[in-house]
Order: sequence, then structure tokens, then C-alpha cells
Amino acid sequence: MSKERARRRAEREAERARAIRANELRQARRARRRALLGRVFPRPARIARQGGLLARRRRAQNAVVALGLLLVQLIVWLVWGSPPLSFGVLVLSLLLTPVVVTLAFDRRI
Repeated sequence: MSKERARRRAEREAERARAIRANELRQARRARRRALLGRVFPRPARIARQGGLLARRRRAQNAVVALGLLLVQLIVWLVWGSPPLSFGVLVLSLLLTPVVVTLAFDRRI
């Protein structure tokens, strides 16, 4: 009886060893494939977006600033329509935007 149990235990251990070896080979093959694909087709870096209240508020403020700059440019272009004047207002807007943002949203560095 004990010889039969020992034989079955040996068979189970041999089967378990074969399964472990097959799993290791499969994982090694998968790792090599992923490494090759990573070299051939590199993934772009993911940019994680902050999700807190302050981040949402900052995105909203940035949207207001961008919309304000766009509206200023649109109004100048529609009212005067002069390319040199529009370019001058664009340069002036870009120079004054940090000042207006600091004063309006209290973004001190």
C-alpha cells in the first residue's frame, strides 16, 4: 500500500514539476515577446491628470484665461481687422497674461 502511495506521490510531483516548468517557459516567452514589442513599438508616456479640487479649479481658471485671450483677439480682429494691430494686441496679450492671472487668481510663485 505504501509503495502505491509513494508511486502516486511521485507522479503528482513529476506532473507538478512539468506544469511549473511549462508555466515558466510560457512566462519567459511572453516576457521576451513583450520586450521585443516594447523595443519595436514603444508606448507613449501616459500623463496622469490630477483629480483633486485644486486641480479642477486650476483647469477651470486656465480655461477662463484661454477663453479671455481668444475673445480679446476675436474682438480686435472683428472691430479693427488690421493685421498689424491684431499682431500687436496678440503680443501685448501674451505679455500681460501672467500679470492678469496673478492678480485675478492669486497665483503667487
